[in-house]
Amino acid sequence: MPFRHMVLAATSALSIASIPAMTYAAEKTPTKATAAKAKPSAGPFANTSTLPFQAPDFTKIKDADYLPAIEAGIAAQQAEITAIANNPDAPTFDNTLAAMERSGQVLTRASAAFFAVVGANTNDALDAVETAVSPKLAAHADEIYLNAKLFARVKALYDARATLSLTGEQARLLETTYERFVNAGAQLNDADKVKLKGLNEQLSTLGTEFSQKLTQATKDGALVVNTREELAGLSDAEIDAAAKEAKDRGQTGKYVLALVNTTQQPLLASLTNRETRRKLYEASVTRTSHGDANDTRKIIARLAELRADKAALLGYPDFATSVMYDRMVKTPAEALDFMAKLVTPLASKQVVEAGELDTAITQGGGDFTVRPWDWDFYAEKVRKAKYDLDQNEVKPYFQVDRVLQDGVFHAANLMYGLTFEKRNDIPVYHPDVTVYTVRDRDGSDLALFYFDPYARPNKQGGAWMGNFVEQSRLMGTKPVIYNVLNIPKAGAGEPQLVSWDDVITMFHEFGHGLHGLFADQDYPSLSGTNTARDFVEFPSQFNENFATQPSILANYAKHYQTGATIPAALMDKITKSRNFNQGYALGEVVAAALLDMRWHALKAGQKVPDADAFEKQALDSLALRTDLVPPRYYSAFFRHIWDHGYAAGYYSYLWTEMIAHDAFSYLMDHGGGLTRAAGDNFRAKILSRGNSMDYAEMYRAYAGRDPQIEAMVEARGLDDGK
Repeated sequence: MPFRHMVLAATSALSIASIPAMTYAAEKTPTKATAAKAKPSAGPFANTSTLPFQAPDFTKIKDADYLPAIEAGIAAQQAEITAIANNPDAPTFDNTLAAMERSGQVLTRASAAFFAVVGANTNDALDAVETAVSPKLAAHADEIYLNAKLFARVKALYDARATLSLTGEQARLLETTYERFVNAGAQLNDADKVKLKGLNEQLSTLGTEFSQKLTQATKDGALVVNTREELAGLSDAEIDAAAKEAKDRGQTGKYVLALVNTTQQPLLASLTNRETRRKLYEASVTRTSHGDANDTRKIIARLAELRADKAALLGYPDFATSVMYDRMVKTPAEALDFMAKLVTPLASKQVVEAGELDTAITQGGGDFTVRPWDWDFYAEKVRKAKYDLDQNEVKPYFQVDRVLQDGVFHAANLMYGLTFEKRNDIPVYHPDVTVYTVRDRDGSDLALFYFDPYARPNKQGGAWMGNFVEQSRLMGTKPVIYNVLNIPKAGAGEPQLVSWDDVITMFHEFGHGLHGLFADQDYPSLSGTNTARDFVEFPSQFNENFATQPSILANYAKHYQTGATIPAALMDKITKSRNFNQGYALGEVVAAALLDMRWHALKAGQKVPDADAFEKQALDSLALRTDLVPPRYYSAFFRHIWDHGYAAGYYSYLWTEMIAHDAFSYLMDHGGGLTRAAGDNFRAKILSRGNSMDYAEMYRAYAGRDPQIEAMVEARGLDDGK
């Protein structure tokens, strides 16, 4: 069930807003000048790690090392950039663009490790470092992109590009670098550059403040329940986990239901006590709206206003237009037109589904109509009645290690020839993390893969992929990839079972992983997942499809007690029910994507005195039943758009789902099906290409045509109201 989980393609470059991707490549050997300048304060990041694949050595890294290392890295790269800009020789590709790609290695190493850990295993000390470095990194990006001498060299090359005899990848790097400079303000006058620097510093500081408040609010917003009876409907294991959570928080004898990052909470599907459901839902939607220290509403309003001002300064009508220049979908109008094709059938679907749930409520003796906190609970009743499918009947067949090794890894072996070997000699940042060597189809070492599956109170919500080390032939580096999830950890002695949603999330995030593992670029700025927001989710959603292929499913869906493969009849029920509840499952994503676009259509000077009122007006205008099917994230806890780079980009999940359905349909109908030849072709034409060519051209090279929406409409059950 796509979109019932949060996904973030967070490469090291993308994790740090405003910093150019070129600063997040890993170099095999730092220059003597860089090392000499950085050594006094860069600590364990002063030199390349001696571990396999240059993986970060967490046995040598202390929390106190990050701030001085990042500051030293900034200083070192500033010196390198100054040298490039002041080079008396005429600009060439090598002495300008390639030199920029080589710069910033201390900053690369320190920031890649820091932002991975602060996202997955933070503490007060790391939060303080993040607060301190965010404006410094924003200012550092400005020092690069607003450097007039450096831009003059880039522009000279860009203007002469037809005469330079560049390779395809070099031409792409020149094009994207020039566009990045222009859209970062390189052509502004000096006075406007000063204004832009001020805006960027404010935006960076507010983004960090928002993120930290949200993490704390999600932890603090957990629902405290006094009696076991109020948790009726939950399994004994879930109730025991709630009791343990309460004990860990110093509330022995009570029960704590921790919040996940989304509006809806998974436990709402099981709780039979309607009042408990309502309280849990309200705890979720109000987590950052209590008027306390963790209230984010004034922050998001100010972020939206400042983004609009920044867009106007750069010559754009709104922020959405300003950030879509490098995407597959080039304008807000094009994104809105695409989503409009979904709204009408989706609205009809929501009305039908709400009616079915109201009928189920009446048949169960209820005298109320469905509300958001009721939807999942009664949807499960209708699902069971329609398809004789009980989610609790499914879960025993999905054990996390088996899903990973016999499902996710098995599919990668089947399609691409990869093999995986667990290793215990690589230091990790938390005991829950496991590490694997990934070997290519010829048996050679390809990459390292870190897997961090379990939820923690100090971990950001959702799931994401990132790089400790980027692949780059220029740097001589191979990828070091991580997947981070938030699967509830089983109690001591309990089997670590996962939901079907978690299974899909594991395949999804490893799809991002494959995009990074198969990177085959010269230049780190173009490597792997350093692609546009509305393309980066394509490989991950494509990979979800392998979870349900019978031959793959039979390999990993084994009962944790008996070892029996999931019965064909049970899997058939899952398959037949895949289009069920799409009015909600798709509706919450479309509502969130449209809400995102409304925030970023704000004009310069337009004020948002009341974030709640702005949001309500936006949602009321969508022609969807947002009173019953709320957005997947309400504005005040919409981390994607306020701190994770998806501003005016949440539509990307829908756009790339369309591409993924179309591409998988092509693979099964015309591309060779589940064969190595088909996998090698997809790897060669999509997964290995990074940002080395235009995305539309890349897709046409694979499928022979532009992507079409029909496969998505069918998969979502929106064709003719089915």
